[in-house]
Amino acid sequence: MTEPVFSKEDQSFMRRAIILAQKGEGYVSPNPLVGCIIVNRAGKVIGKGYHQKFGKAHAEINALNSVKDKAELKDATVYVTLEPCSHMGKTPPCALALAALPIKRVVVGLKDPNPKVNGAGIKMLREAGIQVDSGLLSDNVAAQNEFFLHYIRHGRPFVSLKIAQTLDGYIAAADGSSQWITGKAARAHVHKLRTRYDGVMVGRNTVMNDNPRLTVRHVEGRQPKRIIIDGPLSIPRSMNIYADQYEEKTVIITHNVEKYSKSADPMLDILNPRRFRGKTLLVSSFEGHTDLDEALEALGSLGIASVLTEPGSNLARAIIRRKLADKLYLFVAPKLLGAGTRSVTGLGINKIDEALELKRISSENIGDDLLITGYF
Repeated sequence: MTEPVFSKEDQSFMRRAIILAQKGEGYVSPNPLVGCIIVNRAGKVIGKGYHQKFGKAHAEINALNSVKDKAELKDATVYVTLEPCSHMGKTPPCALALAALPIKRVVVGLKDPNPKVNGAGIKMLREAGIQVDSGLLSDNVAAQNEFFLHYIRHGRPFVSLKIAQTLDGYIAAADGSSQWITGKAARAHVHKLRTRYDGVMVGRNTVMNDNPRLTVRHVEGRQPKRIIIDGPLSIPRSMNIYADQYEEKTVIITHNVEKYSKSADPMLDILNPRRFRGKTLLVSSFEGHTDLDEALEALGSLGIASVLTEPGSNLARAIIRRKLADKLYLFVAPKLLGAGTRSVTGLGINKIDEALELKRISSENIGDDLLITGYF
């Protein structure tokens, strides 16, 4: 089949659809971000929409519902960032709805790799006599949906590490203090990052040392789930993760089968008769610690497609050594400590040519701090 040729107008409309799709960030997971623009045969935008919330109408339906004069759909072109779905899920198939209309053409940014779709939506449209051109700005759409694409392909969440350190690589001082290494602007940026991810994950030591809330406070946005790796299952129930209004968003992952099994109902708070309103997951152990591979698989089964990890040194080392990290946000503060806790140690690398090299590096100033972003 001949590769489609896209005009400048096609590219412009698709870029608008991509921008529109971004509005659903943080609210549609584990579904993808999708935007849709409908243009009449005169080249005028007559409808637009995006996927706003998981379980609600998809972008194409919202765009169709926004069209005031349905007669203008005759010979119209629909620009949609991701292939229209072809299966019955939380909502009816979008491809079927489009196929029933007198539209002339559908331009797709990226084919949906979900096995339930994977070209079936495009096929449905073509069988209805609609011209379908696919692949416009596909790299842009893929980058926008990196969480969704990873989740569909691997069945586990996309994992990002967030590390805040000094210029000389420390995340805590010699006395154990770590608040605050970075400035207010960087902390607000981290809270914005939290709104984008399904869950924020830390280890037991971070909870015991810092008693964090792991919530979104400095910006507007949804509250992610709080995921705690507590191998011994011994974090006191007085800590913030258990004691605030977001307790039901807390997920505890443990490998302590004995303590987990003491109650006939493992959802009960083992150290306190008050019911724990969150979720407790039991996984296997690996070298005496919680098996992180299995933990991520368990999170994936809950529909958690992305996790922002804010690790201490031990958890960071474990995630990197197990090759479970996909992305890194490294905040570097213009400070020197000279002693304390290093951000990452013990990777088993002894030669410079064995060093892990990040890809697709970018950097920006966040207040007085530097943010380096890259992919493993």
